Amino acid sequence: MTIAQELDDQKGICQDVIFPPGDLYSDEPPLESELHLEQIMLLLKCLKWLWRDRNDFYAAGNLTIYYSPRQLKSEHFRGPDFFVVFGTERKTRKSWVVWEEDGKYPNVILEILSDSTANTDKDLKKKIYQDIFRTPDYFWFDPFTQEFAGFHLVDGEYQPLQPSEQGYLWSHQLGLYLGVYQGLLRFFTRDGQLVPTPEETAEQAEQKAERLAAKLRELNIDPDTI
Repeated sequence: MTIAQELDDQKGICQDVIFPPGDLYSDEPPLESELHLEQIMLLLKCLKWLWRDRNDFYAAGNLTIYYSPRQLKSEHFRGPDFFVVFGTERKTRKSWVVWEEDGKYPNVILEILSDSTANTDKDLKKKIYQDIFRTPDYFWFDPFTQEFAGFHLVDGEYQPLQPSEQGYLWSHQLGLYLGVYQGLLRFFTRDGQLVPTPEETAEQAEQKAERLAAKLRELNIDPDTI
């Protein structure tokens, strides 16, 4: 049975968890470069910092998702480079096991392209995420070539997202833009503001304090006495 036939068999199945027949195996390679790891860690750091007061989501990178029809971890699994699930508890997990998570699949998936994975990310995985996972938002990005694309699920099919004037793509699920900044993919708010890392936030606060101190000194006020 071909992958296309396996995916076709899933159409019309209405269950909390959609269990695909056939042999959809995982051939996830290790991360191809240090840049791939840096990209994953950057996205995780920014999102978790932005939503540090929330406890209703789970975000992970390069983690296995198990979705076996027989609830076996030896079959039917994928390892997206980055994904986010909403409506769940924010806690540490060794993997995401669909049948142990109320049938929930990721709301957002991002794959980081490489020479060895690009074809799979753009074809097989895209079909799986569309037809089986039903993941609303799917993106891919190549940190070397800067290729960046995104899709939103409309009536069961992925439709390409149109970039903003800045070249950003809107994630309906995250309520954030994704866009390339200094060679890596970053999050941006609705009004185009960069979502900072904790380190960038601290640096911004320090710079603000320095500007305030300089202004006070111009007024002959010693900031250390305030």
